[in-house]
Amino acid sequence: MPCDKACPIEHTVNLIGHKWKVLILRNLFNNGTQRFSDLSKGISRISQKMLTQQLRQLEADGIIHRKVYPEVPPKVEYSLTVLGMSLKPILDEMNRWGIEHLKQNNPDRQNNE
Repeated sequence: MPCDKACPIEHTVNLIGHKWKVLILRNLFNNGTQRFSDLSKGISRISQKMLTQQLRQLEADGIIHRKVYPEVPPKVEYSLTVLGMSLKPILDEMNRWGIEHLKQNNPDRQNNE
């Protein structure tokens, strides 16, 4: 896979390669539209500051949509855009690979499945 100046793999990693971004995407794929508190609960050990930063970057890159409802207190929901939904095959493959890797490196787990 040769990469010149505009390497597609590097571009993809720059967009979604951060650990927290992948987990945010996982939660939105698995649970659909979510509020900030739902995302925070679904991703263990992420700080509110980091979640906010990653959500802002994903929104700026057009991967997620942020909808603010004019209520008091404000209600904000996050969902995947069409571009974000197009990442599903990549995350599905990461999931499949992770399952196989876990089986190979933990024989007891393989016997339980």
